[in-house]
Amino acid sequence: MSYWGQKLLFDPASPIQEEMILFHDHAMVLLLGIFSFVAFLGSKLIMNKLSSRNMLEAQTLETIWTIIPALLLVWLAFPSLRLLYLLDEQSKADLILKSTGHQWYWSYEVPTSSFDSYMISGDYSLLEVDNRVTLPYNVNTTVVTTSADVLHAFTIPSVGMKMDSVPGRLNSMNMFLNWPGVYYGQCSEICGANHSFMPIVVEAVHVDDFFFESA
Repeated sequence: MSYWGQKLLFDPASPIQEEMILFHDHAMVLLLGIFSFVAFLGSKLIMNKLSSRNMLEAQTLETIWTIIPALLLVWLAFPSLRLLYLLDEQSKADLILKSTGHQWYWSYEVPTSSFDSYMISGDYSLLEVDNRVTLPYNVNTTVVTTSADVLHAFTIPSVGMKMDSVPGRLNSMNMFLNWPGVYYGQCSEICGANHSFMPIVVEAVHVDDFFFESA
């Protein structure tokens, strides 16, 4: 989760979030490069006393400033498309978690149990719940989500997961947790008056502890 005064992104807890942070850094390098170049040209033009009022055309210049931005867009598009395909990839799941959004709580189903999860007062305001979702790390998990009433969104930033929970429809996404820990999320689709009071908490444990708790 984030801390007070934190300016960077969440520490990644899954391969997908790692790829998202790498793409963010890749895009920021491009944006900062363009900004620096444009700022340099702008300052040079402002301080330059020469003018080119009589110039009618500059085909070479126009060709250059058309081709270079196109190449920069291609440089940005390839990693973006790769990340989109990774998000949609459906690998073989060792475990399936079903989450159902309600106004205003979540209910969960795993192969061994089902339970509801309500927000409670805790150390982290608006983020703690009475029943956490316990999942094993280093295990391929498919999260399936739907809604029992209105639109919700199942979101865990540290895992790079955001899925719409739509009534009458099942959306799924792979989740692979790299590390043990507690990961917080919230509904990110405005779903009514208590939209802010339906957090998501996933606790990643060793696979042996997971099966021991499930037994």
